Amino acid sequence: MNLTGRAGVLGSPIEHSLSPILHLAAYRELGVEWDYGRFEVQIDELEPFVAELDDLWRGLSLTMPLKGEALHVADEADEIARATKAANTLVRTRSGGWKAYNTDVFGMVRAIGEVASERRFTRVVILGAGATARSAVAASRDLGVRDVVVAARRPEAGQEVIDVARALGMTGRGVALAPCALAADLVISTLPADVAAPWTQVVQDYSDAVLLDVTYAPWPTTLAGAWLGPVASGADLLLWQATEQVRLMTGRPAPVDAMRAALESYPHA
Repeated sequence: MNLTGRAGVLGSPIEHSLSPILHLAAYRELGVEWDYGRFEVQIDELEPFVAELDDLWRGLSLTMPLKGEALHVADEADEIARATKAANTLVRTRSGGWKAYNTDVFGMVRAIGEVASERRFTRVVILGAGATARSAVAASRDLGVRDVVVAARRPEAGQEVIDVARALGMTGRGVALAPCALAADLVISTLPADVAAPWTQVVQDYSDAVLLDVTYAPWPTTLAGAWLGPVASGADLLLWQATEQVRLMTGRPAPVDAMRAALESYPHA
């Protein structure tokens, strides 16, 4: 195949990323001759990796631990990436540089909207305090939330998430990362795998709340399996953030149905 474009997902660890399944399904449906691969890249390797890419490269998806470093590599960034201090996407510009975007926010809003389209939210509890938690703040703002509680192991990391919330015009406070009953109608767990499992002790107190658990493998997590209300999964988030990446990279609407079918057919999704 004579490739007309290349893209890929970068991070560490990266071997289990499902992004190639989604992007390649989109390229087939769109009829574009692009390739998309996985690349093991550490923080200090991102800048030289990007610098060596030729003009065939159109876009990069970024996962842990690169979402903060991507902003230093980019020549420009969109408003959401700047506000959250996190970018999961780099797109080649017409001038040959790179623009950083945060499509996780879009993905979270769409994933939650699919399971709770009629709900209105006022307070969110966010479990975890990394780059994904900062994106969760912006997504919550877009869903109408005005009050944020951040449950974090390290108070300083939690404060960084709270600072994002306040910069976006929201109120926020931090609590220890221990199971506790807090008034909320939306809970977003950004914790890996079953780190959030102890919160099953208090799921009864959140019986009216919606959960987004950003894990997609293994699924369901212990927390998601015990949840009493609507649940959006990390696979839902993965799908929707990828549709926005495809749109940004190709300049064409993403074929959502084809991408969803590819994800659902994968045995570990």
